[in-house]
Amino acid sequence: MGVPLPRRRNRSPACPAPPASTRCPPCGPPPSRAARCLLLVGALVVVRQRRVRPPLAASAALVHGAPALPISQPRNLVGGQLLSAVTGYAVLAVTGRGPWGAALAGGLALGAMLLARVPHSPAAATAVIVVLQAPPAVRFLPLL
Repeated sequence: MGVPLPRRRNRSPACPAPPASTRCPPCGPPPSRAARCLLLVGALVVVRQRRVRPPLAASAALVHGAPALPISQPRNLVGGQLLSAVTGYAVLAVTGRGPWGAALAGGLALGAMLLARVPHSPAAATAVIVVLQAPPAVRFLPLL
């Protein structure tokens, strides 16, 4: 009839490890991923930045859940977050706090990330948070 196909084991399609492997080299075992996410949340609790948790949690989920995706790469993650924060502060300076400025900031942040070739979709929420909450840049930017 033909050659039987090898049986596929449950593993992430982004993980390049061979099926017989029990550990995915680039992303580590699941407990280490969970520990890194908990460490991120703990750091945000210590510095009392509640509003920035959702976009950074979404970024962490992308990085640890699908590390091979282009939007999960460090260049996109860091560049997208910083570019979105700067966009948010620029819109905040022009429009002030409010929902219309937040919507504008989110759209401009996505456009700026695409132009800079550092798309990272969770980062658009960072621009929205900056406009709605107006956090001090000295405390907010180092977190990113």
